[in-house]
Amino acid sequence: MSMAYEEYMRQMVKPMREELTRADFKELLTADEVENFMENAEGTTLVVVNSVCGCAAGLARPSATQAILRTEKKPDNLVTVFAGQDKEATAKMREYFTGLEPSSPSMALLKGKEVVHFIPRHDIEGQPMEAIMDNLTSAFDSHC
Repeated sequence: MSMAYEEYMRQMVKPMREELTRADFKELLTADEVENFMENAEGTTLVVVNSVCGCAAGLARPSATQAILRTEKKPDNLVTVFAGQDKEATAKMREYFTGLEPSSPSMALLKGKEVVHFIPRHDIEGQPMEAIMDNLTSAFDSHC
């Protein structure tokens, strides 16, 4: 890939990254960062697999951030990887999603290293934001 294309993509996804980091999600940019985080993760973790896809990702990011704001029971950790951008980090995180097909965007709630709730793209795309938020807050109520 050309350097111009890579810079273009970095600039294009910057607001998509910031939408989550402004809401206190920690970006995991490399496979090593994912592994270090996961090997030391305690409690519950919400992982948002971010994506450029307009329809689903445009619902996933605000649903995740608003669900966190609107619930009393919150995950202990908020992290994100960016599919298609931080490929090695995303692949490494997906190794922890045992038995689940890769999906972007998606959201996983983990207890330690175990996925206890997963929302794949097909449960995001075309859904009202409130339904996605309810899905998340229900999982928080059950597991956090």
